Amino acid sequence: MPGPATATGDGAQGRVMDCGGRPLDLSRPCVMGVLNLTPDSFSDGGRYLQPQAALDHALAMVEAGADCIDVGGESTRPGAAPVSADEECARVVPVIEAIAARVAVPISIDTSKPEVMRAAVAAGAGLVNDVRALRLPGALATAAALGVPVCLMHMQGEPGDMQRDPRYGDVVAEVSGFLRQRARVARAAGIAADRILLDPGFGFGKTLEHNLRLLKHLPQLADLPYPLLVGLSRKSMIGALTGLPVGQRLVPSVALALLAVERGARVVRVHDVAETVAALRLWRALDELDRAAVTA
Repeated sequence: MPGPATATGDGAQGRVMDCGGRPLDLSRPCVMGVLNLTPDSFSDGGRYLQPQAALDHALAMVEAGADCIDVGGESTRPGAAPVSADEECARVVPVIEAIAARVAVPISIDTSKPEVMRAAVAAGAGLVNDVRALRLPGALATAAALGVPVCLMHMQGEPGDMQRDPRYGDVVAEVSGFLRQRARVARAAGIAADRILLDPGFGFGKTLEHNLRLLKHLPQLADLPYPLLVGLSRKSMIGALTGLPVGQRLVPSVALALLAVERGARVVRVHDVAETVAALRLWRALDELDRAAVTA
């Protein structure tokens, strides 16, 4: 089995990313555990609204091997309604504070709002994961001032309308071009290259065919000079291909996480941490044998 695609440029694949004083070791594929503090997320909406339930789930994911916890207080599923910055902060800040006091792994804040970024980082988050790639007013300057890593994601449209009729001439080229452009903008604003992750945004303004083309050609995106984060867990493309409801998408979700790593992803964002970690341990064992054989 071949190893992951090798990024060009500044050694993106091998770096240790400093997430607010908490290291994220990208020399190996990392697992980001999803913690949705929302009533309406597509997969687990409402399950972790209570702070203690959210903390317990975060601790369980870390115990299962999560390298990072991604905390979100606003659903970005297709058709989701926006919430205010105050409501989002009320959902995420107490939970981030509680998690930060109990675990050493990095905590990511899944938000596009500058106010939420500031409050979350003050509470202990060390990574900003933005589905809008810092395009809301004030987001770019805020992220640069906070000095933490950022994940820039591609999305065509907005959550409320992104799945109505997404169109591309060449989805791989257009997504790649967008990510390159947003990385350039981020660097011009003062965000260092070693603090940038990129996410192609599977399911965000893309049809099933678009998603499949992006997955097939993921090595092209992994060749960009920044580590690649991929989120495929439990998404609608799995349902479209298998007919399985959200609650029964564990096996194909793990399979897609492995495929993404095989094609160069350095971080996979997942709901089912223990199962994904176990599968990646097997992958790494085989990959290390292949690497040893090459250097022998």
